[in-house]
Amino acid sequence: MSGFSIKSDDKKEEKPATAMLPPPKPNASSMETQSANGGSGKKVRRKRNCKICICFTILLLLLIFVVILILAFTLFKPKRPITTIDSVTVDRLRASVNPLLLKVILNLTLNVDLSLKNPNRVGFSYDSSSALLNYRGQLIGEAPLPANRIAARQTEPLNLTLTLMADRLLSESQLLSDVMAGVIPLNTFVKVSGKVTVLKVFKIKVQSSSSCDLTISVSDRNVTSQHCKYSTKL
Repeated sequence: MSGFSIKSDDKKEEKPATAMLPPPKPNASSMETQSANGGSGKKVRRKRNCKICICFTILLLLLIFVVILILAFTLFKPKRPITTIDSVTVDRLRASVNPLLLKVILNLTLNVDLSLKNPNRVGFSYDSSSALLNYRGQLIGEAPLPANRIAARQTEPLNLTLTLMADRLLSESQLLSDVMAGVIPLNTFVKVSGKVTVLKVFKIKVQSSSSCDLTISVSDRNVTSQHCKYSTKL
């Protein structure tokens, strides 16, 4: 019996190698979509931040305005200036009567000392005006009062000279009887108008006036009585 042999192949079949494909390239349209979405997101965030900044600024301005308003009407609340006539003295007085013509020749000069007080925490600026001298409601003399500024909580002394304008009394028939009686009734009037500026924002107009009724003795050449009234308003 002839022997035979079976030859077996121990080698395994080799599988063919699989080719590696490159990763797919991103689509251009998808990249544009992503970039557009990113850009729109940034724009939204910028708008949101801008709105927040605007709101914060408005709130800050409102807060500053409220603080200024509170200070303006509490701590810096405007007060009325005070005009006071301290004294009125006769500097010169000459009165003579012409019995034939029944006329009075009168020369009169008054010295008026007054003070203007500013009680505010800020300065007070007033316009130019005049001090007036009246006889029974008629203007017979005046003195200029130049514009000026008074510092906070200060008092400014003023000295004025009021001279009688003789021509204003030519038509006053009652002057003869007053001179013969030895007394001459007069009135001095001073009005000061100006502005108080609070925190360099609010400008408030103020006004102060004083009116004094005087009685002058012809024989003694002095002021025998003086009664003053004061008025202030905003």
